[in-house]
Amino acid sequence: MGTVSVWSQRSFPEKADLVVVGAGIVGLFTALFHKRRFPAHRVLLLEQGALPDGATTRNAGFACFGSPSELLADIAAEGEAVALARVEERWRGLRELRTELGDGPIGFIPCGGNEVFLHDDLYTRTATGFDHLNDLLKGIFGRPVFTWKDDLTTRMGLRFDHLAHTELEGALDSGGLATRLLSLTRAGCVEVRTRIAVERLEESADRMMVECANGERIMAERVVVATNGWARQLLPDIDVHPARGQVLVTGPLHGTIPQGTFHAEEGFIYFRDLGDRILLGGARNLDISGETTLDDATTPMVQEHLERFLSDRILTGHTYTIEHRWSGTMGFGTGTKSPLVERISDRVVAAVRLSGMGVAIGIRVARKAADLLDGRA
Repeated sequence: MGTVSVWSQRSFPEKADLVVVGAGIVGLFTALFHKRRFPAHRVLLLEQGALPDGATTRNAGFACFGSPSELLADIAAEGEAVALARVEERWRGLRELRTELGDGPIGFIPCGGNEVFLHDDLYTRTATGFDHLNDLLKGIFGRPVFTWKDDLTTRMGLRFDHLAHTELEGALDSGGLATRLLSLTRAGCVEVRTRIAVERLEESADRMMVECANGERIMAERVVVATNGWARQLLPDIDVHPARGQVLVTGPLHGTIPQGTFHAEEGFIYFRDLGDRILLGGARNLDISGETTLDDATTPMVQEHLERFLSDRILTGHTYTIEHRWSGTMGFGTGTKSPLVERISDRVVAAVRLSGMGVAIGIRVARKAADLLDGRA
């Protein structure tokens, strides 16, 4: 049932210079950047959840730019120029994120990043292209990025044969990131409203009409859609589809556990320490079609696979319990992992399709969206 009277709807619709839909990393930064450039503008940010509750707070807290096997697969699929440009955007984004928000508030830990391998075909392919990948990445980082450190698998109690390490990645607290960014956005005089679901956008020659589920109608000069995997609910013709990522977290563990961030299987599996617990997620490659969904749920197929991976490869010999399970929705495109940041019409900009890399590229996507709004791009 609506909470706005029919008289208010008809006679007193709200007005804003900019409405941003979605209070994740991209939406919050877009609203903040626009307000900094145009302090007199009324900027209204609408979020359907009680808090930023999309991929921003449901991810694993990796500050990463891509593991070796994933980057080599991306190069094979889209070519060196496209794949390397994305790596550079991720690297720039991570540094900008830390500068804007500060390492302390977001809980950044410079623990490095790792990819683990069995001695199988994926390892062989990765080892074959490893040196060439490092040569390509020197143009971005000015140094070799990845090194083989197979001895770490034994020292960390992992049941893998090979490990590739980089010192340039890290971990962070996704909740702390969202809290800090939300605080900065509100302090910047952006109006943030939660529990407001946007149902429809209507464009005319002189304004946008934003229709909300509670019956409220808001007139706006322009609108940015920053709902990532949900974007087609408002913009049905754009190339973005949902991709669910499932996660589990153990209860407290005793003894030595792996420290740092880890990827496996071309990035489809990821895990990290979370204090005295292990966070493990991914495995959507088991059922790509089934995980192409907006359903906020976990499934026996994926969760059982994650638990087997946990017991067979990470916590061999440990006794543990599973304390939390959740899922988050990412946004992917067809045949590309590049974000979609473009002007949909004279008054609508889309800033979506983060492909699971919102922590790294969200701030860069937001800057581009803000540039499109004021004609800089």
